[in-house]
Amino acid sequence: MAKQLRIDFVSDVACPWCVIGLRSLMRALDAVGDEVEAEIHFQPFELNPDMPPEGENTTEHVQKKYGADPARSAASRNAIRDSGEALGFRFAYDANSRIWNTFDAHRLLYWAGIEGRQLEMKEALFTVNFTEQKSTSDHEVLVGAAKAAGLDAGAARDVLKSGAYAAEVRHEEDVWRNRGISAVPSVIFNQRWMIQGGQPPKVFEQAIRQIVEGTASEARA
Repeated sequence: MAKQLRIDFVSDVACPWCVIGLRSLMRALDAVGDEVEAEIHFQPFELNPDMPPEGENTTEHVQKKYGADPARSAASRNAIRDSGEALGFRFAYDANSRIWNTFDAHRLLYWAGIEGRQLEMKEALFTVNFTEQKSTSDHEVLVGAAKAAGLDAGAARDVLKSGAYAAEVRHEEDVWRNRGISAVPSVIFNQRWMIQGGQPPKVFEQAIRQIVEGTASEARA
């Protein structure tokens, strides 16, 4: 009989390492196969909650926020691009790439969870942001992502226009910050064990096997 596994995936649409972490997690779940029945809940986290609608140039933003020079930023993006390619995801970074506000994207993700299409919505938003280089604060772009995820475009547009689920997203963000989450991706298993960062599939697979076998240590990082 498959073991039940709750997975809370705390992340932001603007986080490239969250793409790597999710792709690695999904490969790990494929590897364990029928041994595990996983229930994934995507939890909101905003790396840049004050980001204006027009966004910022990625290189300039990283330099301002983290003090990284252009060469270091380029090296980091190359590493992300290579990691993504190995996991079947294309990062289309260029000199004009931008970081956008993601709050409305998180509202759509919350709604997608109610509709049972949250994983599909998350993947669609990552594609929009990193592969298509489109704004995650543009409502029409978000509606297109919802449609790509198998959701009703009109209903998605209504969610965005109405401001629905704003309070719920703010509440969930507060919950995870109050639990000590300050970096993403943070992947919590059965509300007890945690792995952070864009780890390779084997790290997730080993952790999952240990958890379901009852041999996992009390904490993972």
